[in-house]
Formats: sequence, C-alpha cells, structure tokens
Amino acid sequence: MTPMKEDYLKIIFELGGTHKKVSNKQIALSLNVAAGSVTEMISKMTEEGLAVHVPYSGISLTKKGVRAAEELVRKHRLWEVFLVEKLGYSLADIHDEAEQLEHVTSDRMINALDEMLGNPTHCPHGGIIPDRSGHYHEDSHQVLNDAKDGDIVTVDRFIDNHDLLTYLGELKLDIGDQVKVLKHDPFEGPVTVQNLTDDTELIVSYKAAHYVFVK
Repeated sequence: MTPMKEDYLKIIFELGGTHKKVSNKQIALSLNVAAGSVTEMISKMTEEGLAVHVPYSGISLTKKGVRAAEELVRKHRLWEVFLVEKLGYSLADIHDEAEQLEHVTSDRMINALDEMLGNPTHCPHGGIIPDRSGHYHEDSHQVLNDAKDGDIVTVDRFIDNHDLLTYLGELKLDIGDQVKVLKHDPFEGPVTVQNLTDDTELIVSYKAAHYVFVK
C-alpha cells in the first residue's frame, strides 16, 4: 500500500468515516490536495474494497478499510506519544518522524512499545489510540467551523499536521480549552472565538477551523 493511500485511510478514519459519510471536500481540505486527486484515490480505494463511495453523499470505510486504518493509526500515534514523552519532541514536529517509524514497525514491536508507554488511549494532539484488540472510544467528529455562533465548546483534538500545529501553537489554542464561538465571517472567512480558558479573543482561519475538533 502506498504512503498516500495510507494517508487517505487515516484521514477518513479521523473524520469519522468508520460510521458516517465523509465528503470529498473534507478530505481535500484535511490533506491539502485538489478535489480531482481525492476522486481518483477514492476510486482506487473503492476498487480495492477499502471504501464505499455514494455519489453526492460521501465516502466511508469498509470493514477491511477500518481494520487497515486502525492498525496504521495505532502505530503512528504510539510513536507520537513516544517522541513527545520520551524524546522531548514538540507537538508540531512529531508527524513526519512517526510517519517513517510506523512503516517499519512489527506487531511485536508496537505491542512492546504500547506496554512500555503504559497503554496510552490518546496521542499528544488528542486522537484516540486503538488497543491491540482494536478497541477504542469514538472521537468527536464536530469541527470548530460547524459550531454555531454563541456555542460554548471544548477543544478535543487537532488534525495531525505540522503547519496547523505550529499555527495553533502561535495562536495559543490548546486541547482542553473552552471557547465561545463569537462569529463566522462570510465567504469562507475566519471564525472568531473567545478562549474562556485564557480569556483571550482568537481569530481562527477558515481552513484551520476544519482541523480543530470540538465537543
């Protein structure tokens, strides 16, 4: 399986594609790729039995796709925990390293790493980590951009992207922060929120607001 196809599996999993339809636009935004590229890859994944595509509705993973995604996510996120907790990596710098490590990690090694780390249930940017039996509690799949003006929500997790995590670090928006949505600017403009945890007003770009999950 190519690294790009693995990225699609992981992002569809992260966006909730284990139990609901995920739109081409969500995938394109999250992976920063053109809509045409998404269509082409989803076609290949459908042919291989990894995904189901319903026109005008979206994409979801098959049982085969879910199993593959869970294995990839588990390896990737356990390495992220290791890099942050044991090697002192910053949150923004762990993705590329974990991406390399996940491809050379046997089941025996990842189970040993899991034990050594104390069987963590979430990675440093808030994503769930399936256990060795494939069990996990489902993530929140509501993105900040979909919260209504006036809603008070808690930041639950971030998409694993270097530029995003650097940007959010500069904004000082952290997992666990409680925020009140003040307004959505029109024409794909930013989302303005009041960070109730730090008592600051933040302007979050339209794209970033699709990468921040809240509950």
